[in-house]
Amino acid sequence: MSLFGPGKTVMVSEAEALPGRAAAMAAPGRHVVLGAAMAPPFPDGMAVAVFGMGCFWGAERLFWPMPGVHVTSVGYAGGFTPNPTYDEVCTARTGHAEVVMVVYDPAVTGYEALLRRFWEGHNPTQGMRQGNDIGTQYRSVILVTSPEQERLAGETLALYQERLSRSGFGAITTRIAALGPYYWAEPYHQQYLARNPGGYCGLGGTGIRLTV
Repeated sequence: MSLFGPGKTVMVSEAEALPGRAAAMAAPGRHVVLGAAMAPPFPDGMAVAVFGMGCFWGAERLFWPMPGVHVTSVGYAGGFTPNPTYDEVCTARTGHAEVVMVVYDPAVTGYEALLRRFWEGHNPTQGMRQGNDIGTQYRSVILVTSPEQERLAGETLALYQERLSRSGFGAITTRIAALGPYYWAEPYHQQYLARNPGGYCGLGGTGIRLTV
């Protein structure tokens, strides 16, 4: 089998996925923008949301200014390969998406507000790509941690689809699924656009606003 498998826009099967490794990526340190530790344990009362919406550099930056956001990190989730590297994820043979984990205080900012930022921060109708970034790692995903998150994600998907359809966009390709293992990305990816303000960000929204 080719190193790049059947194609970068085709999801790999579990049987074909790269084997990965037992050793986990070293836990990241403190957030360079928010100042908090990126690894748990998190303060009491915090909740976790995980989104994939294209290049995780730009996705992470969208959540930093939101009230109630305690810390963010970027990583890999939704696939099969344990403890993958970035180079492995880029082959489309891990099944993982690039994702951002948002740790937030639900007493300050509700999950609905995070979903609004998710839907409005990218184009969820593009399938296995986001703008010029092409591959399964750039797909749109909401990885939920509770039945309530799953319910709200589904409700807002329906609302946003209605607005997109009225504006001439196609069907939303976002997948909603339970969060499985989350693997931190390499340290140089964490808060990349804070460290490199002129760095690349391939995200582009649709211009459609969602009221929830």
